[in-house]
Amino acid sequence: MSDAPAAAQKQQAQRHSLVVRIITLPLRLLGVLIGALLMSIVIECVGMHLLWKEEGWRHSQSMLQYELGHLSSQFTRSAIIQEPGRTAHQLVDTGYHWIFVKTGLVDQMGRHAQRVRAPSQGEKRDFRYVISQAYVWIENYLIAAAFTTLTFMVRLLILVLTLPLILMAAFVGLVDGLVRRDVRKFGAGRESGFIYHRAKASLLPLALLPWVAYLAMPVSVHPLIILLPSAALLGLAVAVTASSFKKYL
Repeated sequence: MSDAPAAAQKQQAQRHSLVVRIITLPLRLLGVLIGALLMSIVIECVGMHLLWKEEGWRHSQSMLQYELGHLSSQFTRSAIIQEPGRTAHQLVDTGYHWIFVKTGLVDQMGRHAQRVRAPSQGEKRDFRYVISQAYVWIENYLIAAAFTTLTFMVRLLILVLTLPLILMAAFVGLVDGLVRRDVRKFGAGRESGFIYHRAKASLLPLALLPWVAYLAMPVSVHPLIILLPSAALLGLAVAVTASSFKKYL
């Protein structure tokens, strides 16, 4: 008799935990996106210092141009957004206005660039020379961070456009897993709790890590190179989880 209250409390705690996870899901997704944005900015700044010193902030600008051109040429139709290319350009224009214009970065660069850079072009290495060099260094990294943010926004739009692919892969995996589960039950097959827990634990990483990797990449690649294998792996993980589930879903 003492096991019944304990089981009821456990079920209530599980339901409460599920409700909390559902409520906090948008905040967790927002945290993942912010983390991916910060990671992409850090990677771009490190790359400017180590890998593409000659290009500087123009590397991030070229990535933005590639992403916009690729989106306009490849994503001509979408079940989620009408005219994806036009939407991407509007998004970038809005982001440029808020990042460069609203913050006063363009005006500040225009007013102080020539006056502050002048000492850095001379041969005398005094305090003004050090200050000017520091200003140029900070300015380059701020511009790179701004273009990286715009690139992040375009890539996020591309990920939103590929959501039907992810959902279709998960749905196909779910149907396949449930069919395999029923076939195994009717054939008196054994269910593996070990496989179920391992497959279930891999669902969240397979759903989020490809997004983070694509958003934070310091180079421009076709999104399907990353998203298509990840969608296949996610569908496989869903199929294994559903086929190994010991109770009815």
